[in-house]
Amino acid sequence: MPAVVEVDADYLIVGAGAIGMAFADTLVRNSEATVAIVDRRYAPGGHWRDAYPFVRLHQASALYGVASLRLGGGLRQREGPEAGLQERATAPEICAYYSEVLERLLGTGRVSFHPVCEYVGDRTFRSRVSGTEFTASRARLVHATYLSGNIPATTPPPFAVADGATVIPPNELVHLAEAPEQYVIVGAGKTASDAVVWLQQNGVDPGAICWVRSRDPWMIDRAVVQPDPAVFTGMAADTMEAAGVATSADDLFLRLEDRGIMMRIDPKVTPRVAKTPTLGRWELDLVRRVTDVVRRGHVRAVSPGRLRFADGDVRVSPKAVIVHCAAAGLPSPPLVPIWQRDAIRPQPVRVGFPCFGAAIAGYVEATRADDDEKNDACRSSPYSSTPADWLTMQVIGGDAARALSRHPDLKAFANTTTLNPGGIPPGLADDPAVAAAVARLKAAVGPGRARMVELTAGA
Repeated sequence: MPAVVEVDADYLIVGAGAIGMAFADTLVRNSEATVAIVDRRYAPGGHWRDAYPFVRLHQASALYGVASLRLGGGLRQREGPEAGLQERATAPEICAYYSEVLERLLGTGRVSFHPVCEYVGDRTFRSRVSGTEFTASRARLVHATYLSGNIPATTPPPFAVADGATVIPPNELVHLAEAPEQYVIVGAGKTASDAVVWLQQNGVDPGAICWVRSRDPWMIDRAVVQPDPAVFTGMAADTMEAAGVATSADDLFLRLEDRGIMMRIDPKVTPRVAKTPTLGRWELDLVRRVTDVVRRGHVRAVSPGRLRFADGDVRVSPKAVIVHCAAAGLPSPPLVPIWQRDAIRPQPVRVGFPCFGAAIAGYVEATRADDDEKNDACRSSPYSSTPADWLTMQVIGGDAARALSRHPDLKAFANTTTLNPGGIPPGLADDPAVAAAVARLKAAVGPGRARMVELTAGA
């Protein structure tokens, strides 16, 4: 039996994905703490190590990563359908970035990395390669996997697969030996949209695509989620102005659609999902070309030529390739304080943007001693799944952002890291476009929040 090895560290961070790395980065940069990072994958980067090869970051690169090292060059795209918008990194670029972040952390001499290891509880983890068991008995535990999502590459299809049916995750699209008679995309989220876009970019006729969408999603136009304070604050002002006169969650989303913020694939269908990933207008044009859409709820089972639903079957080509894009994606665990007796659980501390939330949490851990004080300054905020709980996310996230801004050092940190889309660097505070957007937001946020609270109470 391999011996148990003691790891001497102040912190044990479980998970070397985006949240774990952002937390570690600010903790190490702002303290003398020693840190052990453990991950079941062979290298840092989390789900990006398993991502389908044609994926790009859905948002601007500068809004992702860690606080001490900007992802990408902060450049605008010069050509293509997103000319003028900030660059978006590819999966290989993101993986290379996190490898560099890790090298910098290791270079401090206060960080150790333990890859291909499973955390088994009680500050103990085991190598899947050697079988060696490690324990960090005195470390404070950081659960950076609390918000880890599920992706198709590592999650079995949520439906039965009969013999003879071809079911693949989107990763395998690039490895097909020959073109099938039909592609059946199962899933309604951003992964499914990416698959539909990629197929058409590679010459597949949209008529050869069948799209199973159990529920249609609301999405945000990528052009309004940019690391530009005038653009992002302007979007926030539009949101609050629309909220102030909205009569329901659905009415608010329609008003946001009119303002160019929200988008839906089918203008005749009111979406029931509001995880609100970002999408480009050019991508929206492509996904709208697919007209063979099945809205029968969730697929129960697939067999050659047949999709089974609770209310009956749908015929497809017997030689169809069924693309499994139906993993749960972002989870919705209970909203809990970040600092608890058993562990630290980094979460968003404003509306969305988990990398920023984890970075702030790492900074707060490095600069404050009392957990109650930390939780008061750095409040957790949820993700959303439906239009109704999107309103809840806006209210809770807005309150969390205001709590953070009451602390001068946290406000200064938030305004100097590119991870915060709402940050306003000191040099831009007097810019006329920024000042106008801030003035609009200040005027609208009170009535908008109050109306959101009313709509949430009535949901």
